Amino acid sequence: MRHVELEATVLHQRAEVVLAQLVRFDRYPHLAPHVRATEVHQSLPSTTGSSSWELHFRSGLLRWTEAETFDLDTLTVAFTQDDGDFDTFEGAWTFVQDGADTTVRFAADFDFGIPSMEGILDPIAERVIRETVAWAIDGSFPEVTFAGDLQLQPVAAATPGQ
Repeated sequence: MRHVELEATVLHQRAEVVLAQLVRFDRYPHLAPHVRATEVHQSLPSTTGSSSWELHFRSGLLRWTEAETFDLDTLTVAFTQDDGDFDTFEGAWTFVQDGADTTVRFAADFDFGIPSMEGILDPIAERVIRETVAWAIDGSFPEVTFAGDLQLQPVAAATPGQ
């Protein structure tokens, strides 16, 4: 099982607004170079959602369909893969109001179920997922800072899935 996480601060935005923008998964192909396509089957204002994803991954595509649970009281979005290329893929987004800013935390666990390939596949998948989330946050709001060592390449220089 591999863990991926990202923390960002969206400046001068309410947590409810940030959550509503970031669950607009239909926008991700325009925001993140790794995302080839998304299809939203159900989303807000429902308390549950469903979406299908295609990410550029190595020399092919990484595909899955996930179920989402939106909890607007606790400002969390939980997700789990229903079908797709992962053996397991699940996690959550959390949104915390911090004065005028919002802290966004994304955490997920995944496993391809191929132990002999995890040394090759897992680091690439971790980076692609982490960068996809970062690109989506960065492209959705004018002022964003990221915790840790994340360095997004300019979109023109980004190579999908590599």
